[in-house]
Amino acid sequence: MPETSATASTPASLETPLARAAAVPVPDADALAGRFPLGPGTAAASDAERARALTDLHFGSVFTDHMAHARWTRGAGWAEHGVVAYGDLTLSPAAAVLHYGQEVFEGIKAYRHADGSIWTFRPRYNAARLNVSARRLALPELPEEDFVASLVDLVRADARWVPSGEGESLYLRPFVFASEPFLGVRPAGVVDYYVIASPSGAYFTHGLEPISIWVTQNYHRAGRGGTGFAKTGGNYASSLLPQGEAAAKGCDQVCFLDDVTERNLEELGGMNIMVVDDDGTVRTPHLTGTILEGSTRSAIIRLLTDAGRRVVEDTISLEGLLADIDSGRVREVFACGTAAVVVPLGRLTGEGFDVTIEGCAVTHEIHDRLIGIQYGAHEDPYGWMYRLA
Repeated sequence: MPETSATASTPASLETPLARAAAVPVPDADALAGRFPLGPGTAAASDAERARALTDLHFGSVFTDHMAHARWTRGAGWAEHGVVAYGDLTLSPAAAVLHYGQEVFEGIKAYRHADGSIWTFRPRYNAARLNVSARRLALPELPEEDFVASLVDLVRADARWVPSGEGESLYLRPFVFASEPFLGVRPAGVVDYYVIASPSGAYFTHGLEPISIWVTQNYHRAGRGGTGFAKTGGNYASSLLPQGEAAAKGCDQVCFLDDVTERNLEELGGMNIMVVDDDGTVRTPHLTGTILEGSTRSAIIRLLTDAGRRVVEDTISLEGLLADIDSGRVREVFACGTAAVVVPLGRLTGEGFDVTIEGCAVTHEIHDRLIGIQYGAHEDPYGWMYRLA
């Protein structure tokens, strides 16, 4: 990755409490294994059934044999840790999550390397972020090492489900929800934690082909003082209607503006956004409390900064971005997130504008560097990769 002549201090997002928490070393997987013991009588798919399921993978549509589980109760804390058979849940119609949306989740992947070993990417980051989200939703925090242990034990139970094709991975979805049956507005006294696993192909089936973005000026993803920084289902639910609006306009994804000025870019429905200027500077909206502090975003900022590229976290107005694209100052725009990794944005459109962006050189460079680390093809100087099995 080429260096630029400009230099900058360490971007603020690399020094946040979440980033510092994520930097704490995680014990070896063998030391954590067994905290979620495999229960008796859990059936597994046959080799033939699994082979069929692993054929022509898409994102999040097939699930493995098992799931990790723990339950928290007020006064007793976390208990009942185990890996159990994947299956439907028994839930009271009065479960608090169904009425008050008390729920948070994470997304993380397991990658099979060329030698057959299985790794994941920055699990302490996801563990810490789950707890950041849990605090905002008045849910109990899960010990970070227990979070990682649940990944270790589930992946070891379902190791045969980790695919090995190009761009394929085992997508892991940890989630926490209020399961106590009651109708009353207060934090629940019974909470369940699960991790389910889905062998998946690429999020965007067209790979690194540029996608089109509808910039909505009618809806907002989150508001100041709300839950925008938390990974909670309500944030994604609020994006579905404008995502439908984007689809009706012939676009792949929707981009949201801030709720105060209604002028500044925030993020897509499920990805952070970055802009590459003609001098090599990369700009991204700064964390305002309404933007998710993405693990992929954080890693990309570190890779760019350490390569000598200037990274600026700042306010990016829609008006200014459109002017900069028109003048040629902006050469590339890309989005990033766990599921999609990195994808170039080739078109931005909305009420009264429709522009194209041709460049994608930096996007491809950062994609290849990050994917190379995750799949073991490139050196990992940061200790981001963690061996699960």
